[in-house]
Amino acid sequence: PTEVLGGLGGSWAWLLGAAVATIVPGILVLVWPDETLHVLAVLVGLHLLVLGGFRFVAAFAHPDHGERFPGLLIAVLYVVAGVLCLRNPLQTITALALIVGMVWLVTGLLALYTAMSSKDLPHRGFLLGAAILGVVAGVVVLALPAESARALTRLLGLWLVLLGLAEGAVALAGRTALGRASALRSSDGR
Repeated sequence: PTEVLGGLGGSWAWLLGAAVATIVPGILVLVWPDETLHVLAVLVGLHLLVLGGFRFVAAFAHPDHGERFPGLLIAVLYVVAGVLCLRNPLQTITALALIVGMVWLVTGLLALYTAMSSKDLPHRGFLLGAAILGVVAGVVVLALPAESARALTRLLGLWLVLLGLAEGAVALAGRTALGRASALRSSDGR
């Protein structure tokens, strides 16, 4: 299974599929930014409410009341957080903006490290460009989380489209490199 998954994960078609899976939500977010914010806040709130219900029931799986009490507290915490998310979606969006900003910053820094440390990395420039975009986007969102809630939606859509295009370019470049390698092997008689 490891070899199969490794081969699949390294194939250009898999990378192209990931690019499409990144571009499509990006376009949807760009087309409906306000609806995206509201739907996201509601989904997070509903998720927390449902998870609180599951945690509540799961707490009763413990026969000892001492073990049950922390589970019940966690269930109440989830339900309260879900109600707050549904009651004030802007707070939810601000918190999500902070999380997304942190993810973009860390992902950008890690990609930047990879691009800088791997001198023989093919198409290193694409990765470097995507890394710099990630770091800049992360810093901006972390600096102005509340003010950037609406801008974040558009930035998220744009970022997803740009990232998807970069991933698509890497996938197609990989396809070209594989084609050239195959042609060289066949011309060498292998």
